[in-house]
Amino acid sequence: MTGVLATVLLQSQSNETLDTLLGPMYWLLEQWAGLLSWVAREAGIEMLGYGFMQRGILVGLCIGVMAPLIGTFLVHRQLALIGDALAHTAFAGVAVGLFLNAVIDLGVTPYLTAVVVAMIAALFIELISEVTDAYNDVSMAIVLSTGFALGTTLITINAGGMTVSVEQYLFGNLSTVTSQSAAILLVLFGIIVGMVALTRNQLLYVTFDETAARVSGIPVNWYNRIMVMLTALVVVGAMQIMGVILVAAMLVVPVAGASQVARSFNESLLVSIALAELSVILGIAVSYQIGATAGGVIVLCGVGIYAVAVAVGKLKTRYGDQEVPEMGSIDVGDDGAAGAMWTEEADGPDVVTDD
Repeated sequence: MTGVLATVLLQSQSNETLDTLLGPMYWLLEQWAGLLSWVAREAGIEMLGYGFMQRGILVGLCIGVMAPLIGTFLVHRQLALIGDALAHTAFAGVAVGLFLNAVIDLGVTPYLTAVVVAMIAALFIELISEVTDAYNDVSMAIVLSTGFALGTTLITINAGGMTVSVEQYLFGNLSTVTSQSAAILLVLFGIIVGMVALTRNQLLYVTFDETAARVSGIPVNWYNRIMVMLTALVVVGAMQIMGVILVAAMLVVPVAGASQVARSFNESLLVSIALAELSVILGIAVSYQIGATAGGVIVLCGVGIYAVAVAVGKLKTRYGDQEVPEMGSIDVGDDGAAGAMWTEEADGPDVVTDD
């Protein structure tokens, strides 16, 4: 009896500590809810008046920024499938959290354990590539298989002790986005946007010319690890409404659509965010009207927008007499940082110094 009381007290203290740390995020959620409630009353939009929709829309809008922000770098580095690998390991992290909660009443949200496990998996992907000289797709396949195997094993051996359905993590669900998970997403959003803002030039240099980046003294392996860890954070954040199965689509589809119409890296980045946000808004609105899972509808909307972008790109090429954008050259500043300029040379990027 004493042990049970101690476990309950420990769980309560853990939740109180986490809620205290997330206090500013809860305040932001309250302001957002107040804004959408006002819009719902003034515009007569019913779905904006529900708390779960307010949280879901905010999470979706954040994902619409985070995923293309990281996905643009991944697509240009031909690492589009890393999202799938980390999504499956994030599922293993969810399984670890559910297992620990069921066995020892740890009282930790599975999204936190998913963050930890996904980031460890991201580092292993880089470590396997560096140590074994294997291609990135080999290391991703190994980590993907291991992560999903671990997740299914933990869920299977403790299926009777789990009170939470794993379907919400596999397929995503707007109605299960709690205030705590939304607050955690806001923290992840701040970390991702802040890190990209701080390391954008170095990440860009490594993306377009890794060899030249090494020669210029940039620690390429370090920035590779930063990129995969940021990808892990995006995957866990997007998993709330996209699910493990569809989460990688938000990293790739908007970026692929933007690449059809954009003429520079910065323009591609901005257009991909705009396309992702449009997919999220349309997807959530349509899913609410037809009673479908939001993640699947968002991806379908994204694919439809991609098809339109392809058509627009073809029309611009045919009637505007424009070439398809090629990889740009890298302009290296005095501090070794890189800025991107797009050229129409087909033989790849050149490195141009300011000297």
